[in-house]
Amino acid sequence: MNFLPEKIDAYAVAHSEDEPALLRELSKETWQKVLNPAMLSEHYQGRILSLLSKLIQPKSILELGTYTGYSALCLAEGLSEDGILHTIDHNEELYDFQRKYFKKSPFSHQIKQYTGKALKIIPTIETMYDLVFIDADKSNYSNYFKMIIDRMNVGGIIISDNVLWYGKVVENADPKDADTKALIAYNSLLKEDSRIETVLLPIRDGLTISRVK
Repeated sequence: MNFLPEKIDAYAVAHSEDEPALLRELSKETWQKVLNPAMLSEHYQGRILSLLSKLIQPKSILELGTYTGYSALCLAEGLSEDGILHTIDHNEELYDFQRKYFKKSPFSHQIKQYTGKALKIIPTIETMYDLVFIDADKSNYSNYFKMIIDRMNVGGIIISDNVLWYGKVVENADPKDADTKALIAYNSLLKEDSRIETVLLPIRDGLTISRVK
């Protein structure tokens, strides 16, 4: 989803950092072989994730929603030399696909993959986080936030994807549309929580950056 006029979006992409060759390869194979390829973090958003991670230089990253590994590799670009990225996805069928591209990258030894329900896996990872990327099931965004907020280092960043949800968050939500209702509640939660400062950016389908005070 993109809310910008096509020409403006194309200009922004053209004047941003080029997409690395490995990520172009990953993207191409995702579109060829994997269901719902539109779920993929693509070139422009990927470069934003990479740049944010490089600015933070995190020692510990948590990613909720690996999919085929594109965003994980973008975030890994900013890891400190001894940093670790923990990435969780519920789809075990994608594990080998992810692993293949992780192994092709310089960050293979720094990425730990987990398969299963994030709400059960998060408590088993005993670490504090400098950076968290939330891009999993929308109905649990608030639950994920509540689970990780006390495990964020001061100055840590939480990035939340799809927070505009095709523009549905500003419409009258269908009572049966659980994801839209959950995201509306989540966006309010981020705005009102005094432990963080938040900016919602209209990038692609909405990207929120929250800094822990």
